[in-house]
Amino acid sequence: MLGTNVGTMSEHGKPPMGLVRKLPSGTALGGSGKTHCPSCLALFKAPRLLPCLHTVCTQCLEQLEPFSVVDIRGGDSDSSSEGSMFQELKPRSVQPQTGILCPVCDAQVDLPVGGVKALTLDHLAMNDVMLESLRGEGQGLVCDLCSDREVEKRCQTCKANLCHFCCQAHRRQKKTSSHTMVDLKDLKGSSGVGRPIPCATHPAEELRLFCELCDQPVCRDCVVGEHREHPCDFTSNVIQKHGHSVRQLLRGTQPHMEALEEALAQIRGLSSALQERVEAVAADVRAFSEGYIKAIEEHRDKLLKQLDDIRVQKENSLQLQKAQLEQLLADMRTGVEFTEHLLASGSDLEVLITKGVVVERLRKLNKVEYSARPGVNDKICFSPQEKAGQCRGYEVYGAINTKEVDPAKCVLQGEDLHRAREKQTASFTLLCKDSAGESMGRGGDDIHVAVVPKDKKDSAVRTVVQDNKDGTYYVSYTPKEPGLYTVWVCVKEQHVQGSPFTVTVRRKHRPHPGVFHCCTFCSSGGQKTAHCACGGTMPGGYQGCGHGHRGHPGRPHWSCCGKFAEKSECSCAGGQTAPRGLLRTVAL
Repeated sequence: MLGTNVGTMSEHGKPPMGLVRKLPSGTALGGSGKTHCPSCLALFKAPRLLPCLHTVCTQCLEQLEPFSVVDIRGGDSDSSSEGSMFQELKPRSVQPQTGILCPVCDAQVDLPVGGVKALTLDHLAMNDVMLESLRGEGQGLVCDLCSDREVEKRCQTCKANLCHFCCQAHRRQKKTSSHTMVDLKDLKGSSGVGRPIPCATHPAEELRLFCELCDQPVCRDCVVGEHREHPCDFTSNVIQKHGHSVRQLLRGTQPHMEALEEALAQIRGLSSALQERVEAVAADVRAFSEGYIKAIEEHRDKLLKQLDDIRVQKENSLQLQKAQLEQLLADMRTGVEFTEHLLASGSDLEVLITKGVVVERLRKLNKVEYSARPGVNDKICFSPQEKAGQCRGYEVYGAINTKEVDPAKCVLQGEDLHRAREKQTASFTLLCKDSAGESMGRGGDDIHVAVVPKDKKDSAVRTVVQDNKDGTYYVSYTPKEPGLYTVWVCVKEQHVQGSPFTVTVRRKHRPHPGVFHCCTFCSSGGQKTAHCACGGTMPGGYQGCGHGHRGHPGRPHWSCCGKFAEKSECSCAGGQTAPRGLLRTVAL
C-alpha cells in the first residue's frame, strides 16, 4: 500500500503536529494490565486497542485531528514492484481512507470504515479498570443496564454490574430470577472479573464461537447467518491452537527484546564512557589552556619588563648625552660671548693682555669631540613569530629586538658568488648585520634578490630566498643559458655590501672521458697502444707516458686532457684525446 497524506495535511505531507497531543515524559503507557489512559490520564472509558498495541480511550481518539490517506492498490500485481506501483490508476483502485496518529508513539493508525468506534475494544483493560474500581468501593462504576446509577451488585451469571433498581428488576424476571447476585464489596479480593463480551452485530448474543475461515469470534446468530457453512467451533476448543501460535510468535519476539535491551545497555555504557572520556579530555584541555595562558602571561610580563629596561637604558643614555652636550654648549657660549665682548669693547692693550687665556680656552673647546647625532635610536620592534624558548614547559613565541639591519654592513658569502654553470643550481649566503657590524641573529628581514642576464634584461632568473631564522639567508638560482649575469641583493630596498655584482655562467660541466693516473703504462697494464694527452712516450714502441721517461709531467694527471687537478673540467674538445701528431717517440 502506498499511503499519501492529503486533505487536512500540512504543506510538507505531514499531519499538523500542533493538533497531536504528545504523551508527557514518564506517563504510563496504555496496554494490557494498565488502567489509565495515556492521553487524558484518567481511568479508561471504552478503551480501544490500536495496531501499535497502545490503548487509548475512545473519546480521546475522537479528539485527535484526523488526516486523509489515499490507499492505492495495484490489483493482483506485486505491490513491492516500482513498475507495478506506478501503473495507470483507475478510479476504482483509489480508496480514500482516514488516519490518525497514536498519541503515545506517533504511529500512523488507519481507521476502518466505522471510524474510531470500529477499532477493537480492549476488554482486558476494561476488566483491569473494573478490578481497580471494585478495590476503590466501586467508585466510578455505573450500571451496565441503565448506564445511569451507581453499581451496587454484580450478577455472577450474566457477569453484569447492576444498580439497586436494575437488580430488583433482574430478580423479578423469570429468566434471570435464579441468577446469583453478590455485593461489590465481596469482590474486592478477586484477581479477575470476567464479563461477557456481546457481539457487535447481535448485541443480545454473547461471543462464544470462533470462525476459522474469517479468523474472528462470532455468536450463534452469526453462525446461522453470515458465517453459514464456515468452520466454527467454541472458543474453549480453539483457544489452545490459537494460543499456541501466539506463544510461538511471543517466543520469537522475546529474543529481539533481549537483543535490543543488550544493545541499549551497550549504547548507554558507551554513552557513559564517552561522557567520561569527553570530561577527561575537557579537563586536559582546560589544564593545558590554563597552563599555556599562565605561560603566555608570564612571557608577556617578561617582555614588558624587558621593554621597560630598554626604555630606561636608552633614556639614561640620552640624558647623559644631553647633559654633556648642554655643558659643552654652555662652555662654548661662555667662551664665545666673552671673546665677542672682548673684541667689541676691549682696548688694544686689554685684548693683548687676555689674548693668551682666550686663545687657549677656545682651542680646547674646538678640540672637544662630540656627536651631533643621538647616541641611541628608537628602533624597537616586536617579532611575534620568533621563538622565545620555553616558559613553564610550553613553547612561547615573541621577542623584542632593538637591532636594525644595516644594508651597508651586510655580507655576501659563498663559492658560487661569482661563478655558475648553466642548468645547475648556484647558491650563496647573505649575512645580515646591524650598524655595529654584529649579526642580527634573527630572520624576518625584507630581502629582495634579482638575477638578470646582461644581454636579456627582460628574462630574469627565478630565485629562491630561504630564511634560516638566524640572520642568514640562503639564496639559490638556476641559470638556463651561459653568459654574464647581474645580481642585485637588496635589504629594505637598499643594496648590500658588494651589490650589484656580475656572475659568469659557463657551459655545463664536462666530465673527463679518460682516467686520472700516474702514467699510461701503469693505468693500461703495459699496453703499447695506450695514449696519453701529456705527450710522453716510452722506448720499445710504447705510445703512452711512463715514470722517468721523456715527456712525463712528473705527477698524476688526466689521460684525456693532461690536467693535474683531479676535480676539474675536461678541456679537450669534445672530451677527445689530444692528436698524436704532436707526440714524439724517443729511441734509446
